[in-house]
Amino acid sequence: MFGKTLLFSAALLAAGSMSAVAETELTVYTAFEAEFLDRYAAAFNKDHPDIKINWVRDSTGVVTAKLLAEKNNPKADVVWSLAASSLLMLKAEGMLEPYAPKGIEALDPRYVDSDTPPSWVGLDAWLGAICYNTVEGKKRGVPQPTSWADLTKPEYAGHVVMPNPASSGTGFLDVSAWLQMFGGDGWDYMDKLHANIASYTHSGSKPCKMAASGETVVGVSFAFRGAKSKTDGAPIEVIIPSEGTGWDLEAAAIIAGTPNLDAAKTLMDWSISLAAMEQYNVGYAVLAIPGVAKPVPNYPADAEAKMIRNDFEWAATNRKSILEEWSKRYDTKSEPKS
Repeated sequence: MFGKTLLFSAALLAAGSMSAVAETELTVYTAFEAEFLDRYAAAFNKDHPDIKINWVRDSTGVVTAKLLAEKNNPKADVVWSLAASSLLMLKAEGMLEPYAPKGIEALDPRYVDSDTPPSWVGLDAWLGAICYNTVEGKKRGVPQPTSWADLTKPEYAGHVVMPNPASSGTGFLDVSAWLQMFGGDGWDYMDKLHANIASYTHSGSKPCKMAASGETVVGVSFAFRGAKSKTDGAPIEVIIPSEGTGWDLEAAAIIAGTPNLDAAKTLMDWSISLAAMEQYNVGYAVLAIPGVAKPVPNYPADAEAKMIRNDFEWAATNRKSILEEWSKRYDTKSEPKS
C-alpha cells in the first residue's frame, strides 16, 4: 500500500512538473522562409521550453494585409519576421506594443524603430539580387547582366521573372528602391522592364528558384535564395546590380492587446540575442548586431556595400499609392493567385 502511495505521489509530481513546463502558446505571424520555421522554433524552445510557437506563415504582402484586416480583432501575439516597412504601417495604425527587448543596445541603430521605447526591432537584412542561369543564358543567347539597366535591353525580352510587390516584400523593396534611386524616372524604368517580364510571381524566392531550375534565365529575387541555390548546385550567378540594391529588414514586434504579453516579451528578447543571430546567419549575411556575421557560402561579397540609403518611412507612407500605380500598370502579367 505504501509503495502504491509513493508511486501515485510520484505520478502527481511528474504531472505537476509537466504542467509547469507546458506551455504558453503564442500565435506568431511570420514571413520567414518556410524552411526556417522548425529550426528557429527549436532553437528558441531550447532556451524557453515553456512557450509554444504556433506559426502563421505567408509572403510579406499577405501577412501585412491579414494583420491590417484583423486590426479590430487581433489574432496574432507577435510578428517575428516582417518587413520593417510593413511594421511601420502597423505602427501608424496603433497596432504595435512598444517594447525595448533586452540587449537592444547591441543592435545597429539603423535597424531599430526611432521611438523610445521602439515599436519594432530589426533582426537581419535581406537584399534584392539577380539570379542568372549560366547554362540557359548561353543556350538562349542572353548575356549575364551586371545592372538593373541591362534587364531592359531587347535580348532579355521574355526571359525575366520578378515578384509582384503587392504580395511579396522582395518585390516591394525592388520597386521602392527603383523609385528612390531613379527618382522621377523610376516608373519609366519599370515600363521598360515590364516589356521584358515573362511573369510576376507572388513569392519573392520563386523567381530565383525558377532561374535555378532553368524555367527562366533571369530571376529578380533576393541574395539569400540565390546563394543557397548556388550552394545546392544550381548553375546560377548571384548578382548585386551596379546601381545598388533595395533592401528591407526582417523585423519583429508585439501586437498591441496580446493576452500573452510576458511570453511575447520573452520571444522578443530572444529574437535579438546572439543565439538568434546565429540562426539567422545560416542564410543571411547582414545581421542587426554588427560584427557577428560569418560569411555565407556564395553570398555576394559586395552585397552590404551596395545597399542603398533606404527611407523606410517614405516607403511605408507611400506603399498604398505605389502598389495602386504598379497594379494599374503591370498586373496583367501577374501569375494567378493560388
